[in-house]
Amino acid sequence: MAAPNASFTEGFIPLVIDDEEHKTYYKLFGTITEDSRPLIALHGGPGMAHDYMLPISDLSLPGPHSRPVLFYDQIGNGRSSHFKDKPREFFTVDLFVNELLNVLKHFKITKYDIVGHSWGGMLAAEFEIRVQPEGLKSIIFSNSLTATALWGQSQMKLVSQLPDSKDVMQLLGAGFGDPAKYRSGLEILHASHGCLVRPIPKELTYSVLDTIFGDKETGQGGDPTVTINMFTSALNGWNISDKLDKVRVPSLVINGRKDLAQDFVTADYFWKIKKSKWVTFENSSHVPMWEEREKYIQLVGEWLDSVQ
Repeated sequence: MAAPNASFTEGFIPLVIDDEEHKTYYKLFGTITEDSRPLIALHGGPGMAHDYMLPISDLSLPGPHSRPVLFYDQIGNGRSSHFKDKPREFFTVDLFVNELLNVLKHFKITKYDIVGHSWGGMLAAEFEIRVQPEGLKSIIFSNSLTATALWGQSQMKLVSQLPDSKDVMQLLGAGFGDPAKYRSGLEILHASHGCLVRPIPKELTYSVLDTIFGDKETGQGGDPTVTINMFTSALNGWNISDKLDKVRVPSLVINGRKDLAQDFVTADYFWKIKKSKWVTFENSSHVPMWEEREKYIQLVGEWLDSVQ
């Protein structure tokens, strides 16, 4: 959940694609001014929503590291416009890079930092490498991956270590051909390597699973369009390791000891970016902003303050 005393504004940003106007939903904690340096949060997926990243809104509260924090649901996800009838080639990395540029333009943001979680880290890297934006001061690669093949290897390894590994493997193998089985497999895997907090926060269940598969009881509200199309096309075989030397800005790399993003999955963000720091949260899996919230917020706040 967001910080209890944090105030926010929310709304929609117009986004024109191929002469059609669509909408990006946003939630802003704090106020963006000409002198402020907001933190832009890029959620995971592709296909999820921003809600599970809301603990990062703690940084908007009065304190030594206070700053505006801007969340948004990437196009095709959550409360933003959906595209169930668009062809596969519509869903590209450039689509999401251009949306981020549109968000920055809407708020007239000229200096900022990015925290990208999981797929959000991949998007942050692509944004920096493709655009080389002047106003970007730093990137936080939180629990992210440098290649989809490594992500797959990590999941296979972690599943093989589960007590009921064969059953879980069968459930995951069903994929979107049998969404109910696939979701069940993900829930078992995520219980050990996705989130260690109990009960699992409702924001996490909503934005990571319900937005894709629908409400577990009613089956309503799910849309796997972005997830399926991105992973079978634009992100099929995706690997950014050889381009990371083009990341100019200081970068903080974060993962958890029991993370889906094991060390070998995220390591190249540290080794191949010139100015980088790596911190592993010993009591976390994939969402240390929930599992070790206070420590995560302190680390990110101190990191942002250290970057000029």
